[in-house]
Amino acid sequence: MRVDLLTREYPPYVYGGAGVHVTALAGELRPLVDLRVHHYGPSLPPDARPAREGGTLGVLAHGVPAGLCDANPALQAVAVNAAMADAVAGADVVHSHTWYTGLAGRFAQQLHGIPHVVTAHSLELLRPWKEEQLAGGYGLSCSMERTALCTADRVIAVSRAMARDITRLHPEVDPDRVTVVHNGIDTREFAPDHGTDALEPFGIRTDRPIVAAVARITRQKGLDHLLRAARHFVPGTRTVIVAQAADTARARAEFADGVGRLRGEGVDVHWIGGAFPRRALVQLLTHAQVFACPSVYEPLGMVNLEAMACGTPVVATATGGIPEVVVDGETGRLVPLHGRPGTGGQPEEPYVFAKDFAARVNSLLDDPDTAERMGRAGRLRAVDGFSWQRAALEVRDIYASITRAGVFRDATTPV
Repeated sequence: MRVDLLTREYPPYVYGGAGVHVTALAGELRPLVDLRVHHYGPSLPPDARPAREGGTLGVLAHGVPAGLCDANPALQAVAVNAAMADAVAGADVVHSHTWYTGLAGRFAQQLHGIPHVVTAHSLELLRPWKEEQLAGGYGLSCSMERTALCTADRVIAVSRAMARDITRLHPEVDPDRVTVVHNGIDTREFAPDHGTDALEPFGIRTDRPIVAAVARITRQKGLDHLLRAARHFVPGTRTVIVAQAADTARARAEFADGVGRLRGEGVDVHWIGGAFPRRALVQLLTHAQVFACPSVYEPLGMVNLEAMACGTPVVATATGGIPEVVVDGETGRLVPLHGRPGTGGQPEEPYVFAKDFAARVNSLLDDPDTAERMGRAGRLRAVDGFSWQRAALEVRDIYASITRAGVFRDATTPV
């Protein structure tokens, strides 16, 4: 069975959870199917390593046409999707990831009669702040996503919460076509590492309790709420935030200003804004007393699994798929969001939310025995319940079910 995977991100161009997901899934699928990866972006550097190890073998890059280099990002995506759809001829299944490539799957369905599977990592309608990032192209990205979801032969949701959101926001999607496949975690790579050698070049000391966070700089990840909460952490706490990619230059500048204000108030906050090796990340997660995830929208939250796999308890917002990962009172603490309608999940009272978040963090900083117990439980949950091998087998079964059944959406179906 030949499967063509369509993705916006692929190593070394990975900046978010969808890229991590596709990279890991591709590695596990290669022994199971004849896999080809179509990457939306610049040509990948030559690399002798196999793709399952992050190399470029069997990966085809699709760049933005020269004539559209200055066009709106959403319009550029339409052009790249057309190129991808042309290149997948001959595949038995196409599998698209995120709105950036979903239209290519739909085109392949119509042009070549190839069944289309789409994995929904997030939903544009629940991320209104994307209007800023896409500079007027948000309506187009929403339309592209809706087209892919409503016409796909199968829709994979990364959490039960995501599955509910899909059918709520897109009632045209038959719930029987939606399958939940949780993300996995490589618990060999993410495992406790009590060394400090990888942290020392970044000036990260472990002589104080650490609250760690890892996120993109975007409203979705709630880093502004974390900065508010940090003012209320137990005195002497060191807050370390790994935040590299930003939705916009303005978002990065605003975050930098927030960090600067905190430091001016005497709060110990350390921002890693550039390259940060994986080994340093694992050591940071291992040494942190608490991992903080203040997201206002999170379909699953793989970063919480990474922290749990390193034996660290998690304090996170009780939103989206996070409660399917973090068990309140067992592997960490959950913080109610009480979001305002029409704000993309922003809390009604941001300062109350920040204090509630800080209180749960402090409950673990003040009780190291409970924090250690939750960390051990989190590691066990990550190992026992979440693996990429399991996810790949479930996805392979989805491919097999639609090809055996000969399920093809009617090419004339209106969208």
